[in-house]
Amino acid sequence: MNQAKPKDTGYQSRTFKSLGRLAFWAGAWLAATALMKFGPRLLWNKDVLLTLLAVCVNVCVGIGLILAQKRYISELDELQKKIYLDALAITVGVAVIVAIPYSVLHTYAVISFQADVSHLLELMSLTFLVSFFYGSVRYR
Repeated sequence: MNQAKPKDTGYQSRTFKSLGRLAFWAGAWLAATALMKFGPRLLWNKDVLLTLLAVCVNVCVGIGLILAQKRYISELDELQKKIYLDALAITVGVAVIVAIPYSVLHTYAVISFQADVSHLLELMSLTFLVSFFYGSVRYR
């Protein structure tokens, strides 16, 4: 049986382009963050002016990422928005609930390792992915 593929709609095309922009800005922010983190030590011997420039670049690219995220969300349909925003809400809630006790555990030396913001970012990333996947499966 030869079934014809459904034609690409304007909505699908818009969301795909928006997702591409979001991926670009996420990659650019990741690169800018790596430059900000490792540049002072590996590339420019802790020069303050270059470090401040790297921080400014990171913040500017981060603003671009935020705007791309906002645009992506605005172009989703209602169900996709609900799934996405529910996943974001769960992620923010988990981050707030975990961050403060994590800091207290580190402050009072209950945990033996350095409490780092990267641990929180990893938790947030995993929480978002699981929440988004769960929501996508739930509403299918």
